[in-house]
Amino acid sequence: MQGSIQLRARVVGEGTVLAQIIKMVESAQGSRAKIEKLTDKISAVFVPVVLVLAVLIFVLWAILGNPLLGLLSFVGILVIACPCALGLATPTAIIVGIGKAAENGILVKNAEELEKLRSVDYVVLDKTGTLTKGTPSVTHFVADKGEDKDELLQILSSLESKSEHPLALAITKYASDKSLKLIPVSHFTSLSGLGVKAKIGKKEYIAGNTKLIKERGLKIDEEIIKEFASYGATPIMSANDKRVLAYLGISDTLKQESERTIRDLHRLGIKVAMLTGDHQLTADYIAKQVEIDEVFAEVLPGQKADIIKHIQNRTPRRGGVAMVGDGVNDAPSLATADVGIAMGTGTDVAIESAGITLLGGNLAHLPQAIKLSRRTFRVIKQNLFWAFFYNVVGIPIAAGVLYPIYGIMLNPGIAGAAMAFSSVSVVANSLRLKASRI
Repeated sequence: MQGSIQLRARVVGEGTVLAQIIKMVESAQGSRAKIEKLTDKISAVFVPVVLVLAVLIFVLWAILGNPLLGLLSFVGILVIACPCALGLATPTAIIVGIGKAAENGILVKNAEELEKLRSVDYVVLDKTGTLTKGTPSVTHFVADKGEDKDELLQILSSLESKSEHPLALAITKYASDKSLKLIPVSHFTSLSGLGVKAKIGKKEYIAGNTKLIKERGLKIDEEIIKEFASYGATPIMSANDKRVLAYLGISDTLKQESERTIRDLHRLGIKVAMLTGDHQLTADYIAKQVEIDEVFAEVLPGQKADIIKHIQNRTPRRGGVAMVGDGVNDAPSLATADVGIAMGTGTDVAIESAGITLLGGNLAHLPQAIKLSRRTFRVIKQNLFWAFFYNVVGIPIAAGVLYPIYGIMLNPGIAGAAMAFSSVSVVANSLRLKASRI
């Protein structure tokens, strides 16, 4: 084959997605968790206390007539009490933990988000694009008696062609597959969380969910709605100012990993809720498939953040609430939750509002992120224990408490080796995270 090809690079270098991911990981690794700030406060008190103690021990030995032992004690205390291990305990574990998360497709904005994630005991999942694949399709279509199905579908798809909602795209694709042409519409209005309305010619039509139809005072055939719900289909209706003209059932397939993810969350002692604008019966059907604990259905976009606040204020509660979503209307609830988690396949607004991003939109990364968070802070606690243990044991020996009984005095050289070993043990313990499986 011969010829040429022209490529246009829209972004290069620091503008690429890979460069931005690397920058985010590096920034997160350099951030500070609350527990690290606490360690700094302890160190700020610990260091002057050790200095005063070292001077007092030197003076005490000098008074007892042995200033040489006093000098050895003074140097030994300062060397063994050097808070290197204390300073390394938290940041080394954070750096390894965030790096391990990135390796597994989990981007953490900062150490504080990782710290808050460990205490989460309630996860709220958006449905479309999070639990499901986010590629809905029309599976049922029922026209009112005496109406032409193709004509009604043509009207409905023309209305929905002006909307960017995923369900609207499913309807227009369904009509396109049947080779139906769009009709010009005017006075189009998007009704947030309800549907759309517009005029075709001089007639006004609406299309949307059961809430919209009921608000207009129109009668709904509940048997059709129940039938759609039995298949897990979301009901959408089109109507004029007098009656409902057609019913559509739109289904979205659950992600392959959804059921396993919720099972893993339950094993971690976490309750799971689903938040959706879908009809209650449809939401209940999907929740039952994956064993979700609680369902919030027929929720308007502006109500999502309020529901997160309601869950946070419920008692008794000890842990935090995490919200997982991918859409523009999920952004306020992601920001309201204790931990906001965005799907990497979602909108930029959702990703920006969240503290953690699951690359590739893989929901299975969620329990992995929680496990890693808990392990990271378990390692931090172990590090802090060993750092304090060395000081609690080493300082009295360096002060000479064993000398009067056993004649044992801690040599400053040995004290230096012990101090170095404590730092090495803390770093080695943190590096265990890198080899752990999540």
